[in-house]
Amino acid sequence: VYLEESGGDLVQPGGSLTLSCVVSGLTFPTHDMGWAREVPGLGLEWLSASYTDGQTYYADSVKGRFTISRDNAKSTLYLQMTNLRPEDTAVYSCATVEVDLTDPVCESPRTAALCYDYSGRGTQVTVSS
Repeated sequence: VYLEESGGDLVQPGGSLTLSCVVSGLTFPTHDMGWAREVPGLGLEWLSASYTDGQTYYADSVKGRFTISRDNAKSTLYLQMTNLRPEDTAVYSCATVEVDLTDPVCESPRTAALCYDYSGRGTQVTVSS
């Protein structure tokens, strides 16, 4: 299984970026997928998920600013990010979602990694003027 993220960049506060994640080695349409980010020392934060039943999940920190989408024909997951803030600076990774992200295990940065089986290496997003 291989997940490769792209689209990270340096952007000014208030700016926008769209991240992409191309997935291979698994049947993409049958997997719940999500985006998470990590800041060194702060652990992993789940941001959003796209479930196979069409539902989506957003963490409060990104609700209204980020939009997740998927193209099953291209095995690609996207994250549109708008109104970016300096605190959004992190390494962003896509991952398979194996647990309901509202589960306390997934909401704790110390245990959030237990909620996925496969993840990419990530792409750096830096929000700074």
